[in-house]
Amino acid sequence: MAADEPLVLGIETSCDETGVGIVRGTTLLADAVASSVEEHGRFGGVVPEIASRAHLEAMVPTVQRALDEAGVRASDLDGIAVTAGPGLAGALLVGVSAAKAYAYALDKPLYGVNHLASHICVDQLEHGRLPSPTMALLVSGGHSSLLFTEDITSEVRSLGATIDDAAGEAFDKVARLLNLGFPGGPVIDRYAREGDPKAIAFPRGLSGAKDPAYDFSFSGLKTAVSRWVEAKRRAGEEVPIRDVAASFQEAVTDVLTKKAIRACKDEGVDHLMIGGGVAANSRLRAMAQERCDRAGITLRVPRPKLCTDNGAMVAALGAEMVWRDRSPSAFDLSADSSLPVTDTHVPASHDELHRLSE
Repeated sequence: MAADEPLVLGIETSCDETGVGIVRGTTLLADAVASSVEEHGRFGGVVPEIASRAHLEAMVPTVQRALDEAGVRASDLDGIAVTAGPGLAGALLVGVSAAKAYAYALDKPLYGVNHLASHICVDQLEHGRLPSPTMALLVSGGHSSLLFTEDITSEVRSLGATIDDAAGEAFDKVARLLNLGFPGGPVIDRYAREGDPKAIAFPRGLSGAKDPAYDFSFSGLKTAVSRWVEAKRRAGEEVPIRDVAASFQEAVTDVLTKKAIRACKDEGVDHLMIGGGVAANSRLRAMAQERCDRAGITLRVPRPKLCTDNGAMVAALGAEMVWRDRSPSAFDLSADSSLPVTDTHVPASHDELHRLSE
């Protein structure tokens, strides 16, 4: 870690966790998170209004906790980065408003960055700078995407994405069906370790020869699990929860890793990065490693804590923006709940940049 590397604070509020991270270059100094997951648990999913209120209450103390953990002062920062989208509109607005306030008060440049690009860039905190090119498989509650990038600060190309339920959403819905609680990913993973992944032949969506090569669909799988479980219950039979969890998880990870490996081969890329909350899944990690090893592809997966939504990933992309001298955002930056992944950040217009430099 060099003293001349940019010191950036990142704010992440796209969903239900208030994340504040501080990064110097590619070195993580602080990763403070305030989660509202317990408040959403009784509803079986994230309630946007509850998430927004929780961000509002947690923002200032979480920022202070990150500064204390990093051992730096706010005045030491070289920039403020924030998730501008995609995500829940109300939740994003809290983070963007806070970032603008801090940047304005401290007279620091503001960087509104893309949530998905941040999930890719966070791997730099674990394994050093991303190779060029990199293939990224991002899997979370809202996204299942295959992305190609040669420069994470300016160019991300989408090869494929989910056409219905994302993988993480399917985990949540199957967990609810099995009465395992929320969030579904960790509990399904835990039960699956004691089950038989070959016990039930659940379908693999969009895996036919004529199906889109890189798109994902998990709605049919979710429905198949539901019908199988309901049939057992109607017959008065006990549902083998561990086998259902293991077989469902195997179907999801099989599709994800096969398509990711295929994309790497087709694009001639020898590095695969996996990010997003579902990247914390133990079976996905193991299967991806096995298949990458056979294909001669280097696998990069951040540690589980960096896979879920966090401020560190936003700070990492912000630091890369500063390092590469990318244009900052204007103070009229807006939250964009559907910000496309091709927009890795939201720079100010030429006129606004001229005004900011005066």
